[in-house]
Amino acid sequence: MTSSPVSSTSPLRFLRCNECGQPLPEDFEPPADEPWTTGIFGCTEDTESCWTGFFCPCVLFGRNVEKMREDTPWTHPCICHAVCIEGGVALAAATAVFHGIDPRTSFLICEGLFFAWWMCGIYTGNLRQNLQKKYHLKNSPCEPCLVNCCLHWCALCQEHREMKNHLSDNVAMPMTVVNPPPVQEMNSAPENQDPAPSSGNGTTMEMQAL
Repeated sequence: MTSSPVSSTSPLRFLRCNECGQPLPEDFEPPADEPWTTGIFGCTEDTESCWTGFFCPCVLFGRNVEKMREDTPWTHPCICHAVCIEGGVALAAATAVFHGIDPRTSFLICEGLFFAWWMCGIYTGNLRQNLQKKYHLKNSPCEPCLVNCCLHWCALCQEHREMKNHLSDNVAMPMTVVNPPPVQEMNSAPENQDPAPSSGNGTTMEMQAL
């Protein structure tokens, strides 16, 4: 009685790219995370984004999304940011101004502020997380969602400066100009062209077939 060996097949395992799904070589090492080009409190390094983020953070957020996703116009995320975040803060402020702060209105005020705070972490933190994955950036100073919850305006300005440094249109890249070789033309001699003149000594050479 003989027993045949059982062939066991194990599936091949190899690394795949998280973005495109293509297989990667075995010795592939992902790039290390790099620090941000500017700090979280470096808002004054770019005065334009600083003032835009301070007075109209929804506009700055829309521009950041437009740079990350070229197929998304900046108006759509701008409106969503204004309704969810600025809307929640405005609701809490309007309730406190017109109805005062008492036990009956404190719940509505807290609800509006909590909704705005939650949207800062979830909605805008997603953009910061995608930015870190694209440019391999470290968590600075902490997780993306927590940064946008605590330092929302500073985070928007820092993200704008980071994309501006990576995708600046004002940087002129050196270009190598290659001139093509001159075109050479071959002109055929006319059929009725006269034979070449004989040499000056008056001798001529004639070739005959043997």
